[in-house]
Amino acid sequence: MDEFAVLRRMAVYQFGRGADGALFPDGEEFRVERSASGRPRQVASDDGRLVSVGMDGRFTLGLAGGRRLYDAVDGYRVTVGDESEPFVRDGRNVFAKFVADADDAIRPEDEVVVEHERGEVIAVGRAELDAQGMRDFDSGMAVKVREGASD
Repeated sequence: MDEFAVLRRMAVYQFGRGADGALFPDGEEFRVERSASGRPRQVASDDGRLVSVGMDGRFTLGLAGGRRLYDAVDGYRVTVGDESEPFVRDGRNVFAKFVADADDAIRPEDEVVVEHERGEVIAVGRAELDAQGMRDFDSGMAVKVREGASD
């Protein structure tokens, strides 16, 4: 089986239908960084790092991958407003009190895309709370930001 066929299946498993074509479209050139054993560790394209492949077989999103998912898949989104936007854009974590909304399916340790209320991707990271906790709590970290979209 083709290596990218496996990566596409992993994308669908983790993020749902449409993630495969969004992250790894047919005909696009990718740069793959490999471990000493030959296992893919990072996949990048001309627009940046798409994903890193963890030892557990799960993807961690790069900002370029987050933007692609945002455009193709409904879900895995955490929305913040103006108050926290500049901090999150600079790579600071998202705290629950600043979460305006979160997709219902989000669970702790899911990879998520952080968007501004106006619909712009401003960061990617790992959920620390489930969606309900993000919306309801007034304290605590909601998303550990891995990469912000600072200008």
